[in-house]
Order: sequence, then C-alpha cells, then structure tokens
Amino acid sequence: MYLKIIKRLREVLSAYIREKYGVEIAVALEKPPKSEMGEAASPVCFELAKRLKRAPRQIAQEIAKGLPAAPGVARIEVAGAGYLNLFFDRGAFWASVGIDESERSEKRQRKDTEDAELRGDRQESEKVIVEHTSINPNKAAHIGHMRNAVLGDTIARILRDADERVQVQNYIDNTGVQVADVVIGFQQMEKKSVAEVRAMAARPGFDYLCWDLYARVTQFYEQDKAQSAVLRGATLRAIEEGHGEAAEMGTIIADAIVGFHLRTMNRIDISYELLARESEILHLKFWDAAFAKLKEAGAIELATSGKMAGCWVMREEKEVDEVKEIKEVKDKNGADAATVDEDADDNRQDKIIVRSNGTVTYVGKDIAYQLWKFGLLGKDFHYKRWMDAPAGETVWTTTTDPDDPDAPHFGEPAARVYNVIDTRQSYLQEVVAQGLRGLGHAKEAANSIHFSYEIVALTPRCAAELGYELNADDAKKPYVEVSGRKGFGVKADDLITKLEEATLAEVIKRHADMSDAERVSTAHKIAIGALRFFLLKFTRNTIIAFDFGDALSFEGETGPYCQYAVVRIRGIRRKGTEAETGKVGAEAATKFLTGVEGTRLWELLLQAGMLDYASDAAIGAQEPAFVAKYAFQLAQSFNNFYHKHHILSETDAEKRTFLLRLTEIVERQLVKALSLLGIEAPDKM
Repeated sequence: MYLKIIKRLREVLSAYIREKYGVEIAVALEKPPKSEMGEAASPVCFELAKRLKRAPRQIAQEIAKGLPAAPGVARIEVAGAGYLNLFFDRGAFWASVGIDESERSEKRQRKDTEDAELRGDRQESEKVIVEHTSINPNKAAHIGHMRNAVLGDTIARILRDADERVQVQNYIDNTGVQVADVVIGFQQMEKKSVAEVRAMAARPGFDYLCWDLYARVTQFYEQDKAQSAVLRGATLRAIEEGHGEAAEMGTIIADAIVGFHLRTMNRIDISYELLARESEILHLKFWDAAFAKLKEAGAIELATSGKMAGCWVMREEKEVDEVKEIKEVKDKNGADAATVDEDADDNRQDKIIVRSNGTVTYVGKDIAYQLWKFGLLGKDFHYKRWMDAPAGETVWTTTTDPDDPDAPHFGEPAARVYNVIDTRQSYLQEVVAQGLRGLGHAKEAANSIHFSYEIVALTPRCAAELGYELNADDAKKPYVEVSGRKGFGVKADDLITKLEEATLAEVIKRHADMSDAERVSTAHKIAIGALRFFLLKFTRNTIIAFDFGDALSFEGETGPYCQYAVVRIRGIRRKGTEAETGKVGAEAATKFLTGVEGTRLWELLLQAGMLDYASDAAIGAQEPAFVAKYAFQLAQSFNNFYHKHHILSETDAEKRTFLLRLTEIVERQLVKALSLLGIEAPDKM
C-alpha cells in the first residue's frame, strides 16, 4: 500500500511541476526518519531551484499550496530550507491495508486500474529467467549451494509477487571437469565397470559416496600431474562427445546426482521448471552456432604462439573494436593483421573459450546458453519430463530426443536474466557479458544480471560440532572456509537433518500434547525457517559464518523469532472471536490512530503496509535481505505493541475490535513477507 501511494504522489508532483514550471524532473520521495516529519519527503524543490534560479523554500511553499489533492495524502508541509513533507490520511490507509482477503482476491480478478498501478512499470508480458542452484552433478550439495538456491528461489518469489512472469532454470553442467573427475575416480581408482556404477547410483547415499571419491581424486592427481592432465583431458573430451564407457558412466553419475540435488532442495521448498543440461548445448550444436558467431564478429581469436597456442581466446573489448576496423586488412603473407599479444598471455588465462585440445570451457558454453536465453542463437532445445523429480513435482529437462508434446515453450526470449552465481565467478560472468557485447547485443548484456553472493563458511564452534578437527590457528578464526574438493564442508542434507532434530527436541519439551506427526511438521517448519532466514538476512556481499545456535535462536534477528510473532498473533485471534465479524471503518480507525498512543499504533500500521515498498527495494537493489529485514522489524514492532497493549482485556469494545483488526493486518503482512522468503509459520511453537 505504501508504494502505491508513493507512486501516485510522484505522478501528481511530476504533472504539477510540468504544468506550473514547464520542467520535466525526476521526483525523489523518501521515508523520513521520524513520524512527525510525515510519511514521505521530497527534496525536489532544491533541484527545481537550480533550474528556476529561485529560492527552494519559496518553490516548496507554492507547491504545497497549489498541488491538487493526491489520493491517500492528508496534507503537505514545508520543512527546513525547502523540503516537502507529506502526511498520509491515516483512516484511508487503514481502509486500504485492512481490506480482507476475499475483497483483495476479487479486486485482483477484476484487473482494474488499481491493479495496473500496483504493478507499476513492469510489463506482465515480459519473461524473466532466474537461473539458480546449478550445482556440479558430481557430489552431494553443501551449505554454500543452499545459499545460492535460497537466494535464487527468494528473488524469484519476490519478482512473481510483483507480477513478473518468472521462469526458474537450473543449469546442469553434466559434461564438465568435475564429472570427469568422478568418472576417473571410479574407473582408475575403484576399478568399477559401468554396470557396477549404475547399480551404486540407484542406491541411497550415492551422492555422499561421490563426495568422498571426488576429494580422493585430488590426491590421486598429485601422484603424477602430467599423466593426470592427459587422462583428465581425454576423459573430458569423451564425455563432451558422448562416446565410450567414460561418457556412459558420466551420464549415469550426473543424472543420479541431479536427482539427489532436487530432493535435497525440495526439503527446503525449492523447485525448478527447467533443467538446462550442458550436454544438449554441445550435442544440439548450440556451441557450434555460438562459436561461428563469435569468430565472424571477431570477438575471439586463435592464439598461435605463447602459452595459449592453439586456444581460442576472448579478445579484450578494445581489441574487438580495433579488429572490426581492420577486419579485411591482410598483411603481405595473408595472415590476419590482428594477432594475439604473446606478452599478454599470463593475464588472459580466464578468457580461454576453447582449449588447445578442442574442448570447450565453461565460459564458452555459458555464452551459448546466455544467447539462447535471450533468443539470439537461432536454435532451441527439445524438452522432456525429468523422470527422477521429487514426489508431486513436474520438472522438465532439455534433451536431444523429440519434444514431449506437453512440454511448455521454454525457448521464448527473456527480457532479463538473473544468473545466481557466487562472487568468485564475477570475472567469468563479465566475460560472458563481453561475449554478448562483442556480438552486438549490448542491451542483452546489460540485462544479463550476475546475482552474485559471498561464500558460506562455518564458525569454529559449528565445525567442531560437525566433527571436524581444527588446528589452533583455525580455532581462533572468525570462520572456517569449506572445500568440496578437499571434502571439508557441511552437506546440505546433514545440515537440514541436524536442524530438524534439534528443533524436534525443543518442540517435544514445549508441547507434550502434540501428536508425533504434528511435532515433526512443526519442527520441520521451524528448522527450514531458521535456515532460510539465516541465509537471507545477510546482504549478498557478506561472508556468512554459519552457526547452529545463532540460526535456531528464538530471540534476535532469526526466522523462529518472526515465526513466533505469527504464532502469538494467531493465539490472540483465536481468543478474540469478535474480530471475525467486527468492522472498523476509516473514521473510527482515525480516532485510534491519533494522539501519542495513536501515533505508536499508526507506526505499526504503516510498517505493516510497507511490504510492497520493501519488495520493490529488494528488486531494485537486487537484495532479498531487504524483505528479511522488513519481516524481522515488523515482528519486533508487533512484539513491542503486544507488551504495551492488553488486547484481550481491553474494556472499550470498539478499541478492542480495532486492536484485534490491527493484529490481523500485521499477521497477514508478516505471513506474506515470510512466504516471499520461503518460510511458513507453524500454528504452535
């Protein structure tokens, strides 16, 4: 509701300034730090003063006096040297925020002008892709993967709530070096046949087995680095081309591990629409098409000398411009005039697109995939159902087989793409964007958003609880980094199970009367709420040091604290039955929202009505933590309100109904905020 009023105000102010002063200007509106300064403030008069060569306060007074009435605004005041302070109509705000869910649903169905304004400038017809999780299918998922998945899932939820048409994809690197490493582990170290690996892959725990094997392969490589490099290259090439036992074993491993990953993420309420597999990028000649485009545009070149001789390399962008100018110019020997600068080799290793042995790097395949996302490749995948999806879910995957006739049209071009990939891949993501720009797709490059995030580490205490032995130096550090290659880390399923077990023990202590099924369900909701909130409350550029005690606490900035506020409200409402039929109109509400006590109630109501503002800020800043912060602050404000007002014992019947209605509004907004974070509040805690 708050965002809706702000947008209307911005439109009214812009139109008035255009008409009165003949000036087109962007009107900034911000929330003042104190309620006595209003609910919105604008410094627009200072910018106008520069253009009109007049005093900003004088302009502010003119606007305050002449501005037409804006819906939801009671009055405008001039403050300081020329600020415009705008005060909302509290009764009207109450009436809008307090619309019950049946009226709200009816309103959405009508899709009238009000709905269009709520959607703002976002076009419902545009498709947005959110690609997240994208774990190498060679071992069990770990806690760092969960941060990726939770961030991606949450931004997708927030975008959908803003009426964006979102498609969630999970990129499966089933032809990469990590899969090749596990194949080598089974073939060279374990001496397993394809049939044996197939049987192992069908049993529980295969992802854990591969976790350990992957760590051991690193040690295997150390025994003979030169020979290992040859073996790895040959295995990788076989997997990419899809030939031989190595390729067959790679497919078995990758497909089985993807199934484990999907079930792991399903435990924290994360699902996907499409699994885009790297194998089809190769086998359907996506990469060949992209490769041809990149060569034709002069965006890549073949290195003929130096350490990268035989590799196809992405040019520096300034080099691309130079080559375009001299593309047709040949030297006296007929060679291209532009050549690779051998002295620059050491600084360009990350820009190798095709290795000298002919295999394609991750970034090369990702350029092809990104071109497909924007509809720029001239090709499409075929699609079929993923047969190993979690129970009750329909997941589609790319294939070289003929299309399933029921498959959705995934190939429709996207307007924006969010690639959720950790910050360590920032440079490679920039190379992908550079590839788009090198092909003349600057707009798509700008709309290719690297939704980056920092690593998840462990507190030394958490590492010790998980059974890891730390040396004296590591024990003193604020956090301990994990490493899948070394086998050191927290497997996602282990973490979820440990959280559920700890929560279940607490639920049993508090609720002896609950059935076993109810206890398990309650514990699951609290555990997942704790985990997801912990991973979301930090801004994306913050390194997280995970700790069981901090995440599970019912106090402080945690998921259980927010969930408990909802549980408390529901307990109040169960006892305050008159709220089910009692109505409080705008005029009556205004009476309770004025004065010293009323202002505190107004601040709670205003905060409840600002979820749309927090969500919009989260989209604009690409920061889901804003919604987590909103949920915590609303829960905190409600708890303060709860301790100051004896709602159920209030003797004034009208005020009691008002207070109950206010708790209902807070509950609805808090439940919605938590749902955007992928968190459900149980009925009891």
